[in-house]
Amino acid sequence: MRGISGMPGISRRSLFIASAVGAAGALLPAGSRSASAASARAASTTAAACTGSYRAEYHFTVPDQWMNDPQRPVWIDGEYHYYYLYNPDYSTGGTAAGTAWRLATSTDLVSFTDRGIAVPKDTTPNGDVWSGSAVVDTGNTAGFGAGAVIVLATMAPGDGAQAQYLYYSTDGGRTFTNHGTAPVLPNPGVRDFRDPKVIRDEERGRWVMALAENDKVGFYHSADLKSWTYVGGFIKGGIGVLECPDLFRIRAADGTWKWVLGVSANGKGSGLPSTYAYWTGSFDGTTFTPDLSDPQWLDHGWDWYAAVTFEKRDAGGTLDPAARYAIGWLNHWDYANTTPTIECDGFNGTDSIVREVTLKRATDGTYHLASQPVAGLDAHVARTVDLGDLEVSGSRLLDYTGTAYELTTEITWDQLTGAGLQLRRSSDGGRHIDAGIYGDYAFVNRGYTVSPDSTGRWQESRSPFDGSAGTVRLRILVDRTSIEMFVDDGRYVHSTEVFPDPADTGLALFTIDGTAVFRNTVIREFAV
Repeated sequence: MRGISGMPGISRRSLFIASAVGAAGALLPAGSRSASAASARAASTTAAACTGSYRAEYHFTVPDQWMNDPQRPVWIDGEYHYYYLYNPDYSTGGTAAGTAWRLATSTDLVSFTDRGIAVPKDTTPNGDVWSGSAVVDTGNTAGFGAGAVIVLATMAPGDGAQAQYLYYSTDGGRTFTNHGTAPVLPNPGVRDFRDPKVIRDEERGRWVMALAENDKVGFYHSADLKSWTYVGGFIKGGIGVLECPDLFRIRAADGTWKWVLGVSANGKGSGLPSTYAYWTGSFDGTTFTPDLSDPQWLDHGWDWYAAVTFEKRDAGGTLDPAARYAIGWLNHWDYANTTPTIECDGFNGTDSIVREVTLKRATDGTYHLASQPVAGLDAHVARTVDLGDLEVSGSRLLDYTGTAYELTTEITWDQLTGAGLQLRRSSDGGRHIDAGIYGDYAFVNRGYTVSPDSTGRWQESRSPFDGSAGTVRLRILVDRTSIEMFVDDGRYVHSTEVFPDPADTGLALFTIDGTAVFRNTVIREFAV
């Protein structure tokens, strides 16, 4: 994929949208630095005014202070245990900085119950606790009892050397105790050595760890979770430092099994996403062999970082081998502290909706992951607005207002250049988020509302699209500080952080160079 700034057609499309919906002169092309500066000023003004809440209505948010990396949820006693990095001293800063693991539990992955801090920080000389993973040790391999919950996590004590440490729980994953102060996997003398992801290799009777080591994912074996042996690695350059590795096996609808290796990576310098890169392939317990050398991306937006996937289980605990769940941090380190939520609502930390991930075979014989919002949302629908089929030629302002909802529609056409929606539109039409298709790409553009990006470079995200199909299905989740757009079967998803003024509640449809019908257009609002 090419870089965003200066791509053909963007200025024309932007200006068309502006004039078509009555905001001529109010918008600038995507990538404009002056537009981003205006956004930064607007963010400051909005934060100071605090005219309404910015806390998401149906996405997971930290109760207070700071949250970043999700930790892979585990199924324990009939519910998911979701751990995440949490800093209770975020607003204090200084020596009080650093993260612990906080816990929330859920049965449907939409409604969560806060359980407080599970793995504390600063209780050993090693300081705070970084990312890692939890596993249920059903076979008592570590010696803490059958069913003990074991956490392997990175810590970086006074010397700054990242290493892996063990915590254990004997109360079902609610509270954890450190297994001494020495690492179970010491640093071999490298800078990047973090984010252990541990899985059970039942076929070979051992544990396997995937570890982020700069441009490599290292693989390690262990019999007891306490001592680890390096056995090899997977190297990929050109997409920044690899973080938060992921490794799992999944079955496609055609019966094919694939291993998937995922990482969080910053591909912005190469015109690629900065989210979750993955490869399908094979894994023999030691070596991962990818089907293709270049990664695919599970999200093409700006803000789906440090994502994790985890097992899908039914209410009885039965594992579904053909699907997994995934959740990501709706933020990015480029602007992690830029948000009105801390001033207006006392927190900084929102997650994506949990999504269900499946493996699909493309017409060319390759395999890819596809995503859809978790089915548990259906049980939380508070209101449905069925708008039916809507014909649009140019623009159409709808008689609907809202700050948090899901919109689904199928756009069909005979001939046009682009079509989409203006979300969270201001009453004068000057501010909005645009989402849709244009030429050979699908896009989400946050450049015309308040954006966390002060550089103006990361305003519009794009993914490939075949306009000759004459149809596209869009499922868009709108919440107070986020947009998530699922295109067609969900192979392409755009997750983006935005900060529209709470008063910006309008919705409009648009087309460029033609007429389209927005079929079966339905809006759902949720109560969580």
